[in-house]
Amino acid sequence: MDAERADKGQRLQEARQQALLGGGKDKIDQQHRRGKLAARERLDLLLDPGSFEEQYMLLGHAAGNPSEGVITGFGTVDGRPVCVFAQDATVRNGAVNFMHGLKIYRVTELALRVGVPIVGLYDSPGAVAHRPDEPEEFHHEKGPGGVFLPNTQASGYIPQIAAILGSCAGMAVYSAGLADFIAMVDGISHMFLTGPGIVKSRLGENVDKEELGGAAMHAQVSGQCDFRLDSEQACLQTLRQLLSFLPSNCQDKPPRREPRDDPERLDLALGDLLPADPQQSYDVRQIIYRLVDSADFLEVKPEFAPELVCGFARMDGGTVGLVANQSMTSPGILTCNSARKEARFIRFCDAFGIPIILLVDTTGYQPGLAQERSGTVQHGAKVLYALGEATVAKISVTLRRVYGSGALAMGVEKGLGMDMAFAWPATETGIMGAKEMVELLHADEIKRAAEPDAARRELVSIYEQRYADAIAGASVGRFGIEHVIEPAETRVRLIRALGLLRSKKGLPTYPKKHGNIPL
Repeated sequence: MDAERADKGQRLQEARQQALLGGGKDKIDQQHRRGKLAARERLDLLLDPGSFEEQYMLLGHAAGNPSEGVITGFGTVDGRPVCVFAQDATVRNGAVNFMHGLKIYRVTELALRVGVPIVGLYDSPGAVAHRPDEPEEFHHEKGPGGVFLPNTQASGYIPQIAAILGSCAGMAVYSAGLADFIAMVDGISHMFLTGPGIVKSRLGENVDKEELGGAAMHAQVSGQCDFRLDSEQACLQTLRQLLSFLPSNCQDKPPRREPRDDPERLDLALGDLLPADPQQSYDVRQIIYRLVDSADFLEVKPEFAPELVCGFARMDGGTVGLVANQSMTSPGILTCNSARKEARFIRFCDAFGIPIILLVDTTGYQPGLAQERSGTVQHGAKVLYALGEATVAKISVTLRRVYGSGALAMGVEKGLGMDMAFAWPATETGIMGAKEMVELLHADEIKRAAEPDAARRELVSIYEQRYADAIAGASVGRFGIEHVIEPAETRVRLIRALGLLRSKKGLPTYPKKHGNIPL
């Protein structure tokens, strides 16, 4: 009996060792030569040392497919539990069969049951090609395609985070597409439904993997990549940083860190970052860094719709979501893409109880044929829907100007349930800029004037004094501005407002299944 027990123990150790090697040392070395890490190396970088607990480690052992090509289990990040899976490209190239899909399904279900984030490290060309006589279990509801149901159930309940760490196609990318955030790495990450070969055979188009679905394309053009990094190490560290801002689930409060930055800190130089010339651009990130705790800010989709900056930060130790107009890209102009970016970010923050702060400097939406054909009305409506639906704390600070539809899109108008609206003294408000208003309403009068240029300047000056002045606007409640504040006190006022709004109650709801956001 002792000999039999010892033999089984020996066999177990051998099976575990084989599972740890995946497809074998040669294939791991091949990964390294391609500039890629092995699946277990990735998990080691993502999780706290020694915290990983693997599930179904021996699955596929008898068939020579260690772990069925995907490693699943749970561990901790900064001491907080997460569920994880990492596709192993050394086993069948990471292709998804029934048991592979079932493992992902089960670890996602586990994350749902215990209410912790799920992080997926994707490295798969898609589903295993199968014959018409393939056993029925391939099509089982909990097989390769079944994971999309728990992905959908998890949406808004637990954070779902994906890293594309190989050339992923077909079924392998739909699950990532359902995640809240996607990270990619230059040179090794590709994401597409159909690869270059099929595009060539069906359409006759010659396109390479980078152009079709590389990290740069998805970060800058499609907007599907939230974080583009230059190495896997940087990518996995960014995922750890992202998780540090997020609650484990929608019923938990966002994590709080003991602040090392004084909540009563005044910044006397903050206003100097705003140019005296209202036509001159500036980098709004420099204002964000000085407002938040110790410049702790993680930007989301920095290369997509760069006219709008979105990201997570801490104020007095608590997580906040920041949305800010960026004049470095355009003079405060909003677009269809920035609307998509803003609406999705706001809905995520609201789903997970993260207060929203909007830093405003906008002339409204970009006019013109291209934007209208791209659906600017519908995309802009997404922002209104997201802001109106959000029940978390919503605070706006107008830094320089807000015109027309920009007041709605950036949460200055109180009609969308905004909680507080601050403005710096130099703020200009109005349906449009003073020059545009004068040209629209007084064109004939200016033409008839003895000195048209002088008449135009005088009318512009009148409009600027009457309508483009934050103090005058606040005195009559124009554009919902409640408080005109000095730039230096912005951080203090925001932290105090957030403290009050922690006990905020949601708006009245009406009996319905769900709303119909203009997707």
